[in-house]
Amino acid sequence: MIGELNIAGIFISPLLLCLLTAFMVRVLISRVLETRDLYRYIWHRPLFDISLFFTAAGVSFLLLRALTTS
Repeated sequence: MIGELNIAGIFISPLLLCLLTAFMVRVLISRVLETRDLYRYIWHRPLFDISLFFTAAGVSFLLLRALTTS
């Protein structure tokens, strides 16, 4: 089980950390896809962006879990 993170006396949920990380990763990947003009191959951009966000959130949660349960 992953406990809360204590940052300067403030307890932060690891899920919030994972969601913030996923959002930053999604923005970064979205900018790369936009500058390379690869969004033209995506059928439904909002659906792709939300699935990219949830995939990044899941991966970041699994990485955090693997790092904390060593």
